[in-house]
Amino acid sequence: MMRQATTTLTIETPGQGLHDVTSPILRWVQASGIVVGLLTIFCQHTSASLLIQENAAPAARRDLETYFAGIAPEDRHRYEHDEEGPDDMPAHLRAALTAVQLSIPVIDGAPCLGTWQGIYLFEHRRAAHARRLVLHLLGE
Repeated sequence: MMRQATTTLTIETPGQGLHDVTSPILRWVQASGIVVGLLTIFCQHTSASLLIQENAAPAARRDLETYFAGIAPEDRHRYEHDEEGPDDMPAHLRAALTAVQLSIPVIDGAPCLGTWQGIYLFEHRRAAHARRLVLHLLGE
């Protein structure tokens, strides 16, 4: 019989960067008792996003952050929208180019991540934030 489980995780970010959220998500999936299903993770923000990314080599994540800083740079003369500061519009652009939702199969009670994959909250703002991730697990 199909079951559902939902929760909201609040992730405190210290500022810009890729923040590994794999562990709390794995713990919640395992505690749900659902063995086979589909996990959806949704970020409730327009200036942060979600990525499945390399979890072994920190340089890969630093290069990704550098790349996004180059394609959506902070430049107060470049954007009209700047109510929350010079990192505001670049944060929205970076979020638009990534994803705010991930779907991950669950098998044997755990998300089916590859050997070198982790789930990351990509904070696009310089200041610390409390970010909400809504998790929905459907399965049996």
